[in-house]
Amino acid sequence: MGREYLVAAVASVVLVVGFEVAVLRSGVLRRPAYWLTMAIVLAFQVPVDGWLTKPGAPVVRYAEWAISGVRIPWDIPVEDFLFGFSMVTLTLALWERARRGEAV
Repeated sequence: MGREYLVAAVASVVLVVGFEVAVLRSGVLRRPAYWLTMAIVLAFQVPVDGWLTKPGAPVVRYAEWAISGVRIPWDIPVEDFLFGFSMVTLTLALWERARRGEAV
């Protein structure tokens, strides 16, 4: 089949956004603080992920058949950013829901 990491990363974004909009309804996606948080996460993710996937001496290697091949910046697979978005978004949405004392 190929492109498993790409498919899983895109599916994670779709599922998390759908879960937030249809079930959790925490409203995090509408808040400026959420987007500021995502910018901060990105500011740390780029240098760390860039170091991990650096050309010439990568710590982490991806099978080329499993990813899209789109790498930005510093050879970081775009799929890493999609999974990062999903993980942080789901965590914040669940946290907000719990903070309000609502069950999932």
